[in-house]
Amino acid sequence: MPESPSRTATVRALSVLATVAVLWVGLDQLTKHLVVTNMHENERIPVIGDVLQFVFVRNPGAAFSLASGATWIFSILATGVVVAIIVMARRIRSVRWGLVFGLLLGGVFGNLLDRLFREPSFGLGHVVDFISTPWMMPAIYNVADIGICVAMALFIVLTLLGVGLDGKRQPKPDESAESANAADDGAHDGVVADQRVEDGDSTPESPNPQKGS
Repeated sequence: MPESPSRTATVRALSVLATVAVLWVGLDQLTKHLVVTNMHENERIPVIGDVLQFVFVRNPGAAFSLASGATWIFSILATGVVVAIIVMARRIRSVRWGLVFGLLLGGVFGNLLDRLFREPSFGLGHVVDFISTPWMMPAIYNVADIGICVAMALFIVLTLLGVGLDGKRQPKPDESAESANAADDGAHDGVVADQRVEDGDSTPESPNPQKGS
């Protein structure tokens, strides 16, 4: 028995979500492994002058080194976000939303792995940050943070465009009102026309007599 279009769309969106999440976590953990094994803490390596630098730091706080000292809180929050994405994933039927939540899941889970399994202890591990772009922001971040930020940007764009989780664009309130008014006007005109026919008030055609020669 062939699958319904709705089920097919869901499977496609979940495939994109899972693939993006796995690839992003893998890229995040690979780059962190390379940094930890090849750099010393606080070491700075210029990649493109002052535009892009690698600076190895361990971050006990949130993304971009915010709120240091509350690692266990962010571990709990990150776990909650991961569970929430997995639970609501079955509602997604849009590949674009699958990409958004795949990046978000990959970014959050990548940093969560650091907090769970890196030093100093389980749940209190410090996140490895190493990407520095001083011209753009003073913070040092990592691949997982990039995934989270890109996901948030795409989330805002899709929301402003009115694209729902099913991939369909939701009409704006003013567009809905105009459509409703047009439908009401059409229905009203139809009722008036029917009433005229019933009352025998139809307008006869104008005669066009021809004179004989």
